[in-house]
Amino acid sequence: MTDTTTTDQDEASRLRTEMVDLLTGDGYLTDGAVKRAMLAVPRHRFAPEADLKAAHAPYDAVITKHDEHGVAISSVSAPQVQAMMLEQASLVPGDRVLEIGSGGYNAALISELVGEHGSVTTVDIDSDVTDRAEQLLKHTGYDDRVRVVCADAADGTPEHGPYDAIIVTVGAWDVPPGWVDNLAEGGRLVVPLRMRNVTQSLALVREGDRLVSRDERICGFVPMRGSDGHTETQILLRGDTSAVLRFDDEAPADPHALDGVLLTDRVEVWTGVALAPRELIVGLRLYLASTLPGFGTLTVDPDQDFGPLAPSNPGFSMAAVNTAGGGREFAYLLTRRTEQGDFEYGVHAFGPDAAAFADTVAEQVRTWDREHRGGPGPRIELLPASTPVSDLPGQAHIAKRHRILTFSWPTATADDGQVPSNTNEGE
Repeated sequence: MTDTTTTDQDEASRLRTEMVDLLTGDGYLTDGAVKRAMLAVPRHRFAPEADLKAAHAPYDAVITKHDEHGVAISSVSAPQVQAMMLEQASLVPGDRVLEIGSGGYNAALISELVGEHGSVTTVDIDSDVTDRAEQLLKHTGYDDRVRVVCADAADGTPEHGPYDAIIVTVGAWDVPPGWVDNLAEGGRLVVPLRMRNVTQSLALVREGDRLVSRDERICGFVPMRGSDGHTETQILLRGDTSAVLRFDDEAPADPHALDGVLLTDRVEVWTGVALAPRELIVGLRLYLASTLPGFGTLTVDPDQDFGPLAPSNPGFSMAAVNTAGGGREFAYLLTRRTEQGDFEYGVHAFGPDAAAFADTVAEQVRTWDREHRGGPGPRIELLPASTPVSDLPGQAHIAKRHRILTFSWPTATADDGQVPSNTNEGE
């Protein structure tokens, strides 16, 4: 008779190897130490909610908890995202590491990377999550290598620091002072940071009171809860959720300024900027988010009549409100196919001065294409919120509660390689 447990273990090992091979072949896993850690840790043992195949799906998270509305609030992140962030953290044996957002699996991976002389602390605000992590770590033999703490992580856990690296595995809107205070000088903070509705995993290095990004990659995470949680602002264009403008930062001061805006004539402008079907767009998205005041996103219910709205991607379209003009106009980006099979970006705008605002947004797209497309991307720095404006570097700033984000966009040259990190999604 076949031993079912042995069979399952063999299948899990096979799927684990296949998962690592796929991520390696697709270019998402390049570091040898991270590969060895992902082969060593039995991922399925930390995702009992899923079957073996689903637990090892390289690009899928395993949801482990929902709130009362059915919204996912905790998960075991996709292996691709975990590999990406671990490589960004550049962990070495002996490192002291704090993980913010617990699940167990990622903490076990970290413990493999830092070794017996390293230190791993994982913290989460939800006792259900930490209890689950403790249980799974114990069942897999990692409980003596990982410290689990139930607490609001906004202040970090200074009693176990300072840390050589802090890895945040929840979507953060800001960087609380405690995280910086807990980080050693020259230490690395890897955080999925929301910047005007664009989330990127930033690999930040502490230089005194500032954090300087060394790497940025597109990602998505369930939002952070607790004292430093943040709720986006929504403007309902029809009075319901069938058409919604969403803002993470600097939302329009008067949302009622857009009342009835869809009754105005739609203005359409095409930019002449076209991207190939598989060309990377994250550079454009981050450029508009950092330089276009009033930037947000538009979502439209695909099961409803769009009316005058015609987004290429109903679930996510780059958008903006004309904050300089009193917030009475808004615009969003869309695409159309060219004869060459590329996607040209255009602008739809509504409001009393829609034509002028459509031209403003279109010109920002053209500026990115002319001056920054294919370039190295921005230098991003996070400074204390008290920093005087005159002392801020860069051409663009986003002010948050604790930090001011600054963006220095270098001009692309003919010798620059293209290094953004996401594909065209047809906004």
